[in-house]
Order: sequence, then structure tokens, then C-alpha cells
Amino acid sequence: MSVTFAQGFTAAGVVAGISSVEGKKDLALVVNDGPLKAAAGVFTTNRFCAAPVQWSRQVVKDGRVDAVILNSGGANACTGVEGYEQSSKTAHKVGELLGCDADDVAVCSTGLIGELLPLSKVLAGAEAAYAALDDTVQAGEDASHAIMTTDTKPKTVTRLGSNGFRIGGMVKGSGMIAPQLATMLCVITTDAVVTPEQLRSALDAAADTSFNRIDVDGCMSTNDTVLLLASGASGITPDADEFDAIVADCCSALARQIIGDGEGASHDIKITVDGATDEDAALACARAVAASNLLKCAISGNDPNWGRIVSSLGTVPVDVAPYDPDQVTVDVNGVRVCDGGKPGCDRSEVDMTPREVDIVIGLNVGGAHATVWTDDLTHEYVHINADYES
Repeated sequence: MSVTFAQGFTAAGVVAGISSVEGKKDLALVVNDGPLKAAAGVFTTNRFCAAPVQWSRQVVKDGRVDAVILNSGGANACTGVEGYEQSSKTAHKVGELLGCDADDVAVCSTGLIGELLPLSKVLAGAEAAYAALDDTVQAGEDASHAIMTTDTKPKTVTRLGSNGFRIGGMVKGSGMIAPQLATMLCVITTDAVVTPEQLRSALDAAADTSFNRIDVDGCMSTNDTVLLLASGASGITPDADEFDAIVADCCSALARQIIGDGEGASHDIKITVDGATDEDAALACARAVAASNLLKCAISGNDPNWGRIVSSLGTVPVDVAPYDPDQVTVDVNGVRVCDGGKPGCDRSEVDMTPREVDIVIGLNVGGAHATVWTDDLTHEYVHINADYES
């Protein structure tokens, strides 16, 4: 049901002809019908951020978003002044249709970098999406399909608060995924009565432990956008801690679905570092291991090659993560293959048939831990990205 699960939101997903894939839904519209129009967002840190990111960053600054228009089929990134004007014209078109200020319309795009969008198709698509707006399950599903690029399936989430408020969301993402957001567009909606400040706090914390801790291929996108919108339509003011926890759970669920749909991936890899001096140290170590293409290829071949784990672990500077290599342990799917920096059980004892591979690294110097998710790299990944157009 995704973004239409929460009361006070309508959505649509239509075929606008932006994508090179004939007949694909490629434009979505999500509208907050209120009474609140509260919002928060997080965006890519890539210095080559796309025009819609530049536009939407300004939109969310005042904590209000009335609507979000999203397209697949083109990123509108590295397109100069004309690209920014396209985002502005798109927002103004939606504003005219809804009778709201263009400065309250967020714009999101995903697809090939370096090409302008077919603006006439985008604007016509906006009209078609406006005409199709609905609060039904199907409308939410259509929107989640429209934002897909190399995704093989839509990614959605719904959660219900203890006193009845709702949160729903959708995300796209499959490749160009690194541990600072991912190549993703994400819209999460709630009918809870919450302030923009509450949304901002909840989203910042949630993104840090979810979208910022996944890594398919180590590549940072130009277009990453995550928006959290509140309509207040339920009339329910949630417990702050519960609200934060459910937002975090939604983000984690969506991030996990991105990993599960990594381009060509045959394994999802959970890397947990335990026994670190602090969380930052644990996270640095987990990210170093998750970034290893050699490890990803080994896992693709069903080889729990722990040498590729510890060699990547060893690249983390001592001042970032102090530990004694002679005390490090590595377990793969419950089998200790490295014990005290030397061979443990024979790696042939590891069952690599499950889709999920669980790697636990013990530093044994403290009590902190962190987890990062990644995928293996397969021939299919190379094929997808050698031929990529959207």
C-alpha cells in the first residue's frame, strides 16, 4: 500500500514516456492533503548533486512540502542552469494543478546522468498523474512502480502505531549504492500529528542507521532523496520515542529491500563488527569490509574467504579503530574461520547456500558494535551496468 497507507495522502503512477522502456510507468505524484503539511528530508552529499536535489533542498528548509513529483527515466543531473529550470518548471506545473506554491513542491528524478529530461513529457505526465490521484492501495502501488529503474520489484513498507497512527513508504534503489544514502528516491508518509522538527530528528537518526549503512557497489549517487511527510489526518499525537522507533524501523525495512534487490546479486551480506572501542570504530571497520570487491566476488562464488575480510579490516587506521590483529575473530554463517588472527575452522565447513551471509567480526577490545549490509558482485552486475540506460 506504501505512501497511501497513511491517511491524508493521495498518489498516482503513470506512463509519461520519459523512460526508454516502452509502456513503463515512469512518473509518480504524491500529494499531502493535510491538514498538516509538515516535512523533512535528507539528500545526497555528492558535490555533483542533481538539479532536483538542489531544488528540493530549498523546498524542505521551511519544514513544509505539499506534494512530491518523481520521475524515472532520467536523472536531470549535471545539466546546468537548464536542468535546474526544468525542476522549477515541473514544480510550478504541479503547483498550478494543486493550487499550491511551487516552493512547496519537491522534485525527484532518477536515471541516466548528463541528459536533460523531455520536459514536455514530464509536464504532460504531471497532468495525467494529477487526474489519476487517489488514496487507494492501487494508487500507492502504481507510484512505487513508477520510480523504479533497474529495480526488479517495488519496495514498500507500512507500519501501524500503538494508538492508531500510520506510516507508509516507498523506495527505489538497486545499484549505485554506497554507505551514504544510496541511489534511491524514498517517500515516507505519516498521518500522525508531528512537527517538522520531530520529523527532522526522527529521519536523521533513522537514515543514519539504515540508508547510510548499505553498500552494493561503493558508488554514491547524484540524486539521493529521502522525504518524510506528515499530514496529521489521524488527529493522533504519537509518543515521541515510539514515533522515532517506527520511522527507524520503516527506513531499515526499505534499506534491507534495496540490498535484497541489488543489481544481479545472489547473496545479501550482513557484516557486523563487535567488540570495538566505540560505534564509530565498529562502523569504520564494517564499511571497510563491505567495500571489498574481492570479498564480494568470493561470496558470489560461495567462497567464505576470510583472508579478504581481514585484509580489508587491516586498512582501517589504528587511530580510527584500535585493535590487536592477533585477537580478531571472524565467523561466517556461524563458523569461526579466523580465530585470533589465524586460521580457525576449515572454511569448507561454512554453508554458503542461503541467500543471506552473516559475517561477524570480533575485535575484542570493547563493547561497541555496528552493522553494514552489502551484496556480492556477479557477472549480471557487470552486464546490467555495461548496458545501462533508463
